[in-house]
Amino acid sequence: MLAFVLRRLAQSVAVLLTVGVVAFFMFRYVGDPINAMVGQDTSLQERDELRQKLGLNDPAPIQFLRFIGNAAQGKFGLSYRTSEPVGRMILERMPATLELSFCAAMFSLLVGVPMGVYTGLYPRHWSSKLLQAVSLIGVSLPTFLVGILLILVFAVFLRLLPSFGRGETVDIGWWSTNFLTTKGLLALIMPSITLGLFQLTLIMRLVRSEMLEVMRTDFIKFARARGLSNRAINFGHALKNTLVPVITIAGLQLGAIIAFAVVTETVFAWPGMGQLFIQSVQFADIPVMAAYLMLIAFLFVVINVIVDLLYFLVDPRLRSQGGAARVSGH
Repeated sequence: MLAFVLRRLAQSVAVLLTVGVVAFFMFRYVGDPINAMVGQDTSLQERDELRQKLGLNDPAPIQFLRFIGNAAQGKFGLSYRTSEPVGRMILERMPATLELSFCAAMFSLLVGVPMGVYTGLYPRHWSSKLLQAVSLIGVSLPTFLVGILLILVFAVFLRLLPSFGRGETVDIGWWSTNFLTTKGLLALIMPSITLGLFQLTLIMRLVRSEMLEVMRTDFIKFARARGLSNRAINFGHALKNTLVPVITIAGLQLGAIIAFAVVTETVFAWPGMGQLFIQSVQFADIPVMAAYLMLIAFLFVVINVIVDLLYFLVDPRLRSQGGAARVSGH
């Protein structure tokens, strides 16, 4: 177990270094940040002095080593656009993105898993076919279109939900939360559905296919022959054996929800890290873009390690093999 964890941590460090290389060299070609920081009347000498001050005249390897060293300490310098510390800007936006991602993940799991179980247990029922048809719509529609349609129906026509922003929030230390106010909770509904809809349909279809496969296995037939109730068979045996692939997808999709919240935050003017990233791209704010990419990579790595550890709790085969076996597809 310990050797497995150490091996995964070493792999995680290698992944973060690779992402650091990509972030640094890719964003060097986004644009010249000096143009976004100065006016048209700025002389060439003043531009060169600013470039020298920011270290942009140093060789690329020197800049990269400086970037990696500072990133390891959680320091990403100052924003080229606002001259504020990048770490503080990220922390101010992080609660909005994490709360939205958490609500979207809970929505996709709490709705997707029961739908998948139901359609797997009753595949020929008309309601199951209806749910499968609805799931196709959820997979097919792009995220921005889902958000616009929700705004049109629930904000413009019905006037039930706010169309943009976080609503009222409560500060608990440096963390600002939507969960303690009515308007804050209402503001979470449409963005959470928009962000979690694709993941919901993915989880539903995965659980359905796994349930259909498990229900045809011999141990389910033996359980029926022993006289166990349908409830014990369906939820005590069949559902339990679908957890490993569901954990894989749910874990990876949680990282995807955080990473791809950019579109949802843009549609709903949600003041999170994704919106900050879009603004940074427009102004070639390289420190903010690099910090965002490194943070997303770090979250993916942490989630992957947690998923791997959960395998040991769910699947005894992995414990017996010391973690050498992995479920195919992960």
